[in-house]
Amino acid sequence: MPYAGEISALLTAALWTGSSMAFAAATLRVGSMYVNVVRLIMAALLLPLILLTAGISFSVSSTQISFLIFSGFVGFIFGDTFLFKSFEYNSARICMLIMAFAPAVTAILAYCFLGESLSLMGLLGMTITLAGIALVVLEQPEHTSHHTPISWLGILYAFLGAVGQAGGLILARCAFDRGPVNGILATFIRVVAATVVIVPLNYFTGRFMHPIQVFKNDRRALLNTFLGCVFGPVAGVSFSLISISLTNVAVAATLMATTPLMMLLPVRFIYKERFSWRIILGTIIAVGGVGILFLR
Repeated sequence: MPYAGEISALLTAALWTGSSMAFAAATLRVGSMYVNVVRLIMAALLLPLILLTAGISFSVSSTQISFLIFSGFVGFIFGDTFLFKSFEYNSARICMLIMAFAPAVTAILAYCFLGESLSLMGLLGMTITLAGIALVVLEQPEHTSHHTPISWLGILYAFLGAVGQAGGLILARCAFDRGPVNGILATFIRVVAATVVIVPLNYFTGRFMHPIQVFKNDRRALLNTFLGCVFGPVAGVSFSLISISLTNVAVAATLMATTPLMMLLPVRFIYKERFSWRIILGTIIAVGGVGILFLR
């Protein structure tokens, strides 16, 4: 299928729009640690059901498993832990803006470790897309019922989250370079690797003592965490891995970073935000950059 990798990356961004908003809402209610750990547990339970129902083969080499395990450590444990922590300080839109640095970090790592490079047209498309995203998210909406002051500590956490996401993608790509792997299976391996580390780590440090009671007392947080899990670690991450297996990893990361653009429509109706001409212009610029990436 032409542009299958690019289309998968845009679908990832759309799914991450839903997961980001759901996780941000849950985090404000029960804290980042509970949301981060429980969504991995949920994903670790949902993914094998999908694999068995779809009849997907578990064929994968030991080398590929090793890369995917480390990818899970870097992406889910390091990267997502800092991203979820950033949700406690800044809005989901601001966090996603900082996460837009992930493609640049990914491109550097891909050049250093995978020998990948972008053409001049690819670099132009990447730059234009990220410039449009920055213009969109940096512009404060004129009227909103949902405003969170910007925290520099939250920005630092989000940037570390971007570094973790980039590193996780590079390690996953190393697994795909050594042979075909189903995206859902790869996601399952990454999720399980992260879960078996992050659950006991948080439990024995006393930060994850009563999850059942916490979510029993807040059913809305539980629902938001489940929805975020379906859109994020289950569907979104699976499509992100499919994307990097089919196209340049930096291009895929750039297209995934369009999540803030895709957030505009839901926040317009949910939070009643009114967008200025700068946001509209930034969206047009970013869409133009995406078009260049498809035509590169």
